[in-house]
Amino acid sequence: MTSNPDLWKLSASELAALVRSREVSAVQAAQSALTRLDAVNPMLNAVVEHRPDEVLARAHEVDQAIARGEEVGPLAGVPVGIKVNIDQAGFATTNGLRSQKDLIARSNSPVVDSLLQAGAVPLGRTNTPAFSYRWFTSNLLHGVTRNPHDPALTPGGSSGGSAAAVASGICALAHGTDIAGSIRYPAYACGLHGLRPSLGRVAAYNASASQERPIGGQIMAVSGPIARTIADLRLGLQAMSRPDARDPWWVPAPLRGPELPRRVAMCLRPDGLDTQPEVCAALLDAAARLRDAGWVVEELGELPSLQDGVAIQVALWMGDGYEAMVQAAQLEGDPGAITALAYQAEYARSIGLPEFSSALARRLGIARAWQLFLERYPVVMLPVCAELPFANDLDLQGFEACQRVWRAQMPMIALPMTGLPALAVNTGMVGRTPVGVQLVAPRFREDLCLDAGADIEARGAKGSAARLVPTVAG
Repeated sequence: MTSNPDLWKLSASELAALVRSREVSAVQAAQSALTRLDAVNPMLNAVVEHRPDEVLARAHEVDQAIARGEEVGPLAGVPVGIKVNIDQAGFATTNGLRSQKDLIARSNSPVVDSLLQAGAVPLGRTNTPAFSYRWFTSNLLHGVTRNPHDPALTPGGSSGGSAAAVASGICALAHGTDIAGSIRYPAYACGLHGLRPSLGRVAAYNASASQERPIGGQIMAVSGPIARTIADLRLGLQAMSRPDARDPWWVPAPLRGPELPRRVAMCLRPDGLDTQPEVCAALLDAAARLRDAGWVVEELGELPSLQDGVAIQVALWMGDGYEAMVQAAQLEGDPGAITALAYQAEYARSIGLPEFSSALARRLGIARAWQLFLERYPVVMLPVCAELPFANDLDLQGFEACQRVWRAQMPMIALPMTGLPALAVNTGMVGRTPVGVQLVAPRFREDLCLDAGADIEARGAKGSAARLVPTVAG
């Protein structure tokens, strides 16, 4: 076997191939990741709990299975990060809360079981804001996570720990969740790719939860992968999509659908969004790359409504049990969670049963409009965010700052209630600041997002758009 202390630099696809061929052991891969974690995590606080002995023991199990000639799965020996808001047996499902620091999971969530079944080696638990509410990652239990490119920038949220861990090489692949951009925005902010799968693609369930999720969370929150390469996202999606009877929303849809016209609708300023010039430039650059790859890209002035989708998203997310959410945030004392809820107070408190029922009904019309639009344009390209990644804790700088953040994030907030897949693709850097684009496709056509994303990636600098940070910015 090869001795290589720099295995942490490899993609998940490269590493899994080496482990399966026994050129590298899973234990070597795990040790390299643990060494990298020790070197950079003190500056980043991306991983908030890890147990090296358990990591190495799991890696040894993978090596033993390979030695016996067993098929170990597509993620053989790949170190992965697991967000602290899903159950991993023996670890606390904190969701960034002091009140849940002793909520020890007795069983794995479907995502963790699926990753283990695929041969992955869980490396550690990754940070999230309290309640996973914000696009900034800090909480009173685990502390602040830093962006590896520039600590003055947010690493994104709520899957900020996962994105920071992947961007810095702590792990090759990480799990995230997304109800309003919590996979896509951290990927965008940390110079990575992040896939929000279709509703029903990846099974979800936390046995540690005291009650079932409200309907808004059930129909909008999903788990998905964050990675440095599109090929790694494919592997992550393949691994996470395993059937699990614990989730009645799970759908046995194929990972690849029929061929469709390679046609893309690009919109720089959906709903009149005030998109920054650097973000517009990234979209135009991505369009040129797609055209070079044989796609037909049409620039449109409008898409199906996003602003209406934002109102429905907030109604379904915060309109059911808002006062209980506020009470829990105040009890936790987390300023980020309190601020996030306070910003929506007037609207959330106006939502009674008739308004909530109306939001559910109107959701169908907007989802239908998007599905019909996608029959003509199988891929839509639009901003991830109207701005480059925000300064850290911008949302805590007063009402106008909160308003600015929510307005800029509209392209991400509006889409989850449609059930469509969406992919954040890194396209490069503006100085030390990452930038990228968002791709949307019909339900269960993640393959179209990934195909277009791969063509954008392949025509980027040195054939790879996403950036690994070999030395963490200070």
